[in-house]
Amino acid sequence: MDAIIEKTTKKDQQIAKASIKQVHLASKKVSDDRSNVVTINIQGKGEPLEIPTKALFLLFDILDNMADGRSIAIIQPDNEVSTQQAADLLGVSRPHVIKLLEKGIIPFSKAGTHRRILLKDLVEYDKKQKKSRTENLDFLAKQAQELNMGY
Repeated sequence: MDAIIEKTTKKDQQIAKASIKQVHLASKKVSDDRSNVVTINIQGKGEPLEIPTKALFLLFDILDNMADGRSIAIIQPDNEVSTQQAADLLGVSRPHVIKLLEKGIIPFSKAGTHRRILLKDLVEYDKKQKKSRTENLDFLAKQAQELNMGY
């Protein structure tokens, strides 16, 4: 499976909103239980289905996004993306991505003259950036409070 990309419809959004509370309650019970397996009973089917706990949490994330009207994309982490796709995913320009690659900040490989980036490396870079951004904003907010800047 390369990628599954589905646009969320209004009907999907309504169904997700209606079911999200039930899944959320179930996921809380599971997290308290600390089990690696969840048993699900599907209406109309006789036998219960066992799935990994992580799959239930993924289902909750999917429903949460769908309830908000956001589309869903499931992509394998070992997929490669182009520099333009990487730029689109990060919300930056393609030349900026190329600078990051050439500086060795994000690993890449070449297919002929084209640079290819593993999605997992791109996600790892994005997580580091978000963490750094949050830490810096927390520091600035704390500093503003200490200096009594009024916000």
